Amino acid sequence: MALTLEDLTFDNRFTEDLPGDPMDLNRPRQVHHAAYSRVAPTPTSSPRLLAHSAEVLADLGLSPKVFETDEFLRVFSGNATIDAMEPYAACYGGHQFGNWAGQLGDGRAIALGEIVTDADVRHTLQLKGAGPTPYSRTADGLAVLRSSAREFLCSEAMFHLGVPTTRALSLATTGDHVMRDMFYDGNPEREQGAVVCRVAPSFIRFGNFELPMSRDDGDLLRALADHTISLHFPNIADGRTTGFTADDYVTWFAEVARRTADMIVHWQRVGFVHGVMNTDNMSIHGLTIDYGPYGWLEDYDPGWTPNTTDRQFKRYRFGAQPHIGQWNITQLANAIYPLVGDIEPLQEALTAYVDVFNHDWPRMMAAKLGIAEFDEARDPDLIHDLLEHLPTIETDMTVFFRCLADVSTSTDASDDERLAALADADYDPGQRTGDARELLAAWLRDWASRVGEAGRSDVDRAAAMNAVNPKFVLRNYLAQLAIDEADKGDPALIGELLDVLRRPYDEQPDKERFAEKRPEWARVRPGCSMLSCSS
Repeated sequence: MALTLEDLTFDNRFTEDLPGDPMDLNRPRQVHHAAYSRVAPTPTSSPRLLAHSAEVLADLGLSPKVFETDEFLRVFSGNATIDAMEPYAACYGGHQFGNWAGQLGDGRAIALGEIVTDADVRHTLQLKGAGPTPYSRTADGLAVLRSSAREFLCSEAMFHLGVPTTRALSLATTGDHVMRDMFYDGNPEREQGAVVCRVAPSFIRFGNFELPMSRDDGDLLRALADHTISLHFPNIADGRTTGFTADDYVTWFAEVARRTADMIVHWQRVGFVHGVMNTDNMSIHGLTIDYGPYGWLEDYDPGWTPNTTDRQFKRYRFGAQPHIGQWNITQLANAIYPLVGDIEPLQEALTAYVDVFNHDWPRMMAAKLGIAEFDEARDPDLIHDLLEHLPTIETDMTVFFRCLADVSTSTDASDDERLAALADADYDPGQRTGDARELLAAWLRDWASRVGEAGRSDVDRAAAMNAVNPKFVLRNYLAQLAIDEADKGDPALIGELLDVLRRPYDEQPDKERFAEKRPEWARVRPGCSMLSCSS
């Protein structure tokens, strides 16, 4: 176990394997024929550690006491590096809201380096909000407390929910203020600056491959693909670092497609809406990355997006996420086409995404409903009918599925008894009348009959449902309350939320307030429902 950061084993393969920016000039500019630019974090005036993840600390092989050291604070607030680190900002492009945006890159993220643990696991450490890079465009490369706290909390919340995700090691304020126009309405304000340390096997995105393809830079494209496969997909590389064939690239692409589909099935399971599914925000590891204006469904509305920028067209709404995942995977296929030289095998590999999603999504939904074994002949209709009923009145998705576990499947149970068990999920129970009541009551009768076929007791069935339907999720209003307190100097609520979200499927009787539906005041309060991309 490493007692200090200097004891970590660094193996900075990204900067060793790939060409870097030949210019040592940290100002916004176009960078060609390079995968990254070397750049150092910007020191801050008076950093303060607000929170850290004990689990990530352990995963990195660090002593649980390391976070108490001055070294930890200085390094993960951008005020120091250790000799083995090789800080850089990555160069990539991407499609944003369906349109090609050209070069984007790490505009406010700086990777410190890669470590390999004693368990032979690779982690890249990256600071977000650590200052300007050549990819900052017109921005300052900094981040504010509200967005940094949201990313820190959500990264860890998603991990404990069982959703593939990047992680977060630490959250620190900088002591500096950052000017931000939160609503893009011409009224910027000074906000507390902050830095979050993110952790992932790598931060390679679909956009890393799109940019060199768009520039006809075949050498960089191949170098990126070979680095990615040899280091992060050893089952395909089989010990090789070069010499990959077109078939290898197609096999790798199909694996990325499968992982991406799996990730999005999990998003749909817990009601998570990413909000900015641009191709530069898609990880080749199939991990949720770049937590910006995300949200969890409050009332079940497949058309909801948490992103104010997406308010008009709702490209990234909850119900569209599976389709957008496929669209993004298609852009990756286009990007690596020069390495394959034939569209047909890539088109065939694209079916891996569709096959995984179409196989896993209905089975995931069946598990949410307590169905022991998915029946392709009957269960799709049961699932479809429920998802048609839920939006008829405002129904909290998380609360509904959690309450459904407590609904009796006994043939002696009345409609009133079953509906009463679900009443807490309705934002206005008085609306559950007429067709809204009768349709749900009829569905509950069909559901009770179906799940009862397995012969499980209601207790056993409820336990199985509660293992996939969380009780606690990071609702936007909860995150905002924690941010408000931290902004006043008290990070205790961030720590309490983090602790609750470590056990999202468990009953935590003393934490019931964190499982409640969105309060009325949170409908319109900034930060509690929709959010902008502003950081």
